[in-house]
Amino acid sequence: MKLKILSRNSNLYSTKRLVEAAKKRDHEVEVIDPVKCDLVIEKKKPSIFYKGKAIEGADAVIPRIGASITFFGTAVVRQFEMMGTFTTTESQALVRSRDKLRSLQILSRARLGLPKTVFTNYSKDVKEVIDHVGGAPLIIKLLEGTQGLGVVLAETNNAAESVIEAFNGLQARVIVQEFIKEAGGADIRAFVVDGHVVGAMKRQGKEGEFRSNLHRGGSAEIIELTDEEENAAIKAAKAMSLGVAGVDMLQSARGPLILEVNSSPGLEGIEAATGKDIAKTIIRYIERNV
Repeated sequence: MKLKILSRNSNLYSTKRLVEAAKKRDHEVEVIDPVKCDLVIEKKKPSIFYKGKAIEGADAVIPRIGASITFFGTAVVRQFEMMGTFTTTESQALVRSRDKLRSLQILSRARLGLPKTVFTNYSKDVKEVIDHVGGAPLIIKLLEGTQGLGVVLAETNNAAESVIEAFNGLQARVIVQEFIKEAGGADIRAFVVDGHVVGAMKRQGKEGEFRSNLHRGGSAEIIELTDEEENAAIKAAKAMSLGVAGVDMLQSARGPLILEVNSSPGLEGIEAATGKDIAKTIIRYIERNV
């Protein structure tokens, strides 16, 4: 098969691993920088030009679209779909996953456990917003934040009021969430491919840090999910229509609570923690569908 990986950097761990896994299974693979693509939209023959040459005969595409290029990256994925190419992440699912608020609403509709969340239109009644999630401590998140950036833990009501008012003053959209104390600064990343959990790790924030992101210095170890956690991860990926997803959950007294469903989950942390060849699993998922 002819595979295309949409990635801005061919030296990234996830991109390199996908290239290796594809070549090991005798596929022809090329890394394409999506922002360097030109899209030709017409009635009979939509096409994509890359570095002046038309892309032809692609059997499947693996989008590794960063948050900063979501708009154009999604347009490239959509163009491949118009050309009849299979994609591991559909364009509409990619758009939905990048909208934190929309994602939470979709997960809520699927009756999945979530931390109680409040979103308002720059409400002046900040005290009421804080009361809705049970008071401090609470989490305040920028809607556009990634990798733990733009996430604040407010430990008192006064601190929460100050932070929310500051964001409101900057016209920055935020959501306010209850703080799940029993999670202990840890979360679970379940890696879902084609409706199955193929690996899971527990990420622990470094001492004094409530965010467990590996980019923030957190550590990771393999974990065996409970049936409830596994079912929640699979259901979340399905609700978001994602064939490949990283589902982030908190362990709480009332069961697993979904934080986020990532449409371009990194492979480095999960492969290191589990020792599993996740890249090969993604390539095999393509083989089954093309």
